[in-house]
Amino acid sequence: MSTLQPEIDAFLHYAAVERGMSANTVAAYRNDLAGFAEFLGSHDGGDLKDWRNVSAVTVNSLLADMSDRGYSASTRSRKIAALRSFMKYLVEERVLDENPAEHIRTPRAGRPVPDVLSDIDVGALLETAAAGSAPEDRRDHVMIELMYAAGLRVSELVSLDVGDVNLAGATVRTIGKGSKERIVPLHDFAVDAVESYLQGVRPLLANEKRTDALFLGRRGGRLSRQAFWQRLKRAAVKAGITGHITPHTLRHSFATHLLQGGASLRHVQELLGHSSISTTQIYTHLTSEHVRTEYDRAHPRA
Repeated sequence: MSTLQPEIDAFLHYAAVERGMSANTVAAYRNDLAGFAEFLGSHDGGDLKDWRNVSAVTVNSLLADMSDRGYSASTRSRKIAALRSFMKYLVEERVLDENPAEHIRTPRAGRPVPDVLSDIDVGALLETAAAGSAPEDRRDHVMIELMYAAGLRVSELVSLDVGDVNLAGATVRTIGKGSKERIVPLHDFAVDAVESYLQGVRPLLANEKRTDALFLGRRGGRLSRQAFWQRLKRAAVKAGITGHITPHTLRHSFATHLLQGGASLRHVQELLGHSSISTTQIYTHLTSEHVRTEYDRAHPRA
C-alpha cells in the first residue's frame, strides 16, 4: 500500500459517514485522489511519500500534467475540486498547516454546444411520425409538431392542459421555470395538428376518463416525460436519424432555426422563456457556423 493511501481512506470514510456524500461522489473522489497519489509517486523522482511535501508548485505541476493528457476543462475542474476538499480535510486534521490547493484557479468549463437537428432531419422526423395510424402514433406526431413549433421543454409539453392551447388565437400558454408564464405563437401546421388531435384522437385515448390533460397515455392519464422520450427515440430511428436525440434536441433546434432564419436574439429569448439572454447566446455559435457554411457555399471566391 502507498504511504499516501491511509489519509485518502480516512478522508473517504469521513466524506461518506460524516458529510453524507453519495456513493457515486465518494467513488469519483477515490479515483481522482488515487490518480493524484500515482502522480506524486512519479513526480520529482518519486520521493513525495508524505502529504506534507505537497506544495502549490506540486499542484500546478499536476494541472500541467492533466492538460498534457488532454483532460477537458470540466474534468480538470472536478479533479481539482476533489483535491482541494481533501487538502482542506488534512488541514482540519492537522496533517497540513495550510491547503496547497486553496488558491489554485479552477479551469472554467465552457458551456457545451447543444445537439441540433437540421431542418431536413426535423422534416423527416415529422413526416415519419405523421405516417402512423394508431392513436398513439398520431398523438406523438402532434407532440413533436407542437414541441418544435413552440420550443417547449418536455416538462412544459406534458404539463399542458386542453385549455392551454388557443386554436383561434394560434397560441399556446405554458408555465416554465420559476413558475413564469409565457404565451408562444403557433404556425398553421401546429394549430391544424392540435385541432385534428382534439377532435379525432384524444377522445379515443381518454377512454371515457375525465381529465384536463392535453396529451394522454394508453390508460387515459397524462402522458409522462419518460414515455414521450421513448416514443421520440423510436420515431427518430424510423426516420433514419442516427445522432443522439432527446426532447430537448427539438427545443435547441427550434431556437437555432429561428436565429438562422433572421429572428433576433431577444425575440428567441422571450420565446424560450430564458430569464437571461446569456443563456440564449449559446445558439449564436451554431448560427455563426451556419453563416460560414452559407458563405462558403455562395461566395464565388470561397
